[in-house]
Formats: sequence, C-alpha cells, structure tokens
Amino acid sequence: MSSNDVTVVLAHGAWADGSSWAKVIGSLVAEGIKVVAAPLPLTSFSDDVAALERTLARVTRPVVLVGHAYAGAVIGATRNEKVRALVYVAALAPDEGETVADVFYRTEPHPQAPKLAPDDHGLIYLPEAAFAAAFAQHAAAEEQTLLAAVQRPISTACITVAVDRPLWKDLPSWFLVAEEDRMIVPETQRFMATRMKARVRSHQVDHTPIVTAPGVVVEIIRDAVRDAATRQTPQS
Repeated sequence: MSSNDVTVVLAHGAWADGSSWAKVIGSLVAEGIKVVAAPLPLTSFSDDVAALERTLARVTRPVVLVGHAYAGAVIGATRNEKVRALVYVAALAPDEGETVADVFYRTEPHPQAPKLAPDDHGLIYLPEAAFAAAFAQHAAAEEQTLLAAVQRPISTACITVAVDRPLWKDLPSWFLVAEEDRMIVPETQRFMATRMKARVRSHQVDHTPIVTAPGVVVEIIRDAVRDAATRQTPQS
C-alpha cells in the first residue's frame, strides 16, 4: 500500500470550522493524498464524536486521523477500525476518566489567553480580540478577521464529559507541540505527548499552525501517512 491509498481525515477545534484546514488540504491534495474534513457541531462531546463517526463511515480506505486543539479529544474517542494513526496538532488529549477542561486548565494560562465564560445558551465564544492576541497571533490581520467572523462557539457540554479509554493507547500517534501557543500552554502539550508516547515534533508556532504554519503541519501528517501505508491492520 502507498501513501496515496491512505485517506487523511481532519477534525477542527473550538472556534473554528473545516475551512481552517484550507492550506493543509491544498498541500496534501497536491501530493495526491485524499483528504476529508469532518464538520463538528461543537454542541456536545457525544455529538462531535457522532459527527466524526459519520465522516469515517464515508471513507473506504485506511485513515490517518488528525485533530487540532479540542478535536484531539474527539479523535481519541473513535473506535473505527479504519484508523491507523492519530496526529495531534497543538491538541488536547485527555486520558481515561479526564475531561477536556481537566487537561486544558491543568496549568496556569498564558497571560494573554482570553478569559472564557459561557453565554446564556451554554455556548463559549472567543472574544474577537483573542484571535490576534492568542488564537493565531502569527496570522495576517485579514486571516484573524476571517477566523473571528466564522468562529463556531463550543458548548460547555463538549468539555465537561469524562472520556473513555482513548485510542492513542492502542495506535501510533504523532504530536505537534506549538511552542508559542497562548491557548494551550506548551508545558501541557509536552505533558500529554509524553504520556501518550507520541512521536513529537516541536516548532515555534502559535496555537493555529494549520493557518499560520501549514507546512509544519503537512510534514507531520505526511510522516503519519507513510507509516500508515505500511500498516495493513491496526495495532491491537
């Protein structure tokens, strides 16, 4: 099996949608790699896992599953047998019994991280100024404006549910540590990557390298795809 026989499935994080992967998708497709972006509603953790499962059901080939930020928890919750490897991009990876909030708040936040609170509907929006201050400080001003305009709020029901045994305990994983992340502090990322026994790549990028440093993201996905191409069946 070659790399072109593997499908990359991308899952976006909080305050984003599938368009946040545009630059990554373009590069992978140019290399002949099939890519699908899973649309997560961000309405509850179970809703997001179900949405990912529906996307995986449409794929007929082996999968490298990639999650950015919050979506790290979502990709760890699938049990789909097509998945051969997991890639975490500045992502959250709760262990069994933990919630997304547990790992997100395990250390003091960056001084420029926004203060987050749900609205009357239980939805958390990112303040517009936070896109330039913390979410994607390396992005161009036009990109920050676009990210803020299309943001998808996340429900508190996504981050307060304890997860089951995560898939990273059973499959090979890669982790891109964003050393200039102001949303998920790098110390927390390194902690999660270490306990996952992930193959770690560390770069001086912000929280949203899928927008601001897509080449770095493509490189780590490419490594996982090559590995998956040699894996006929998932590890047990």
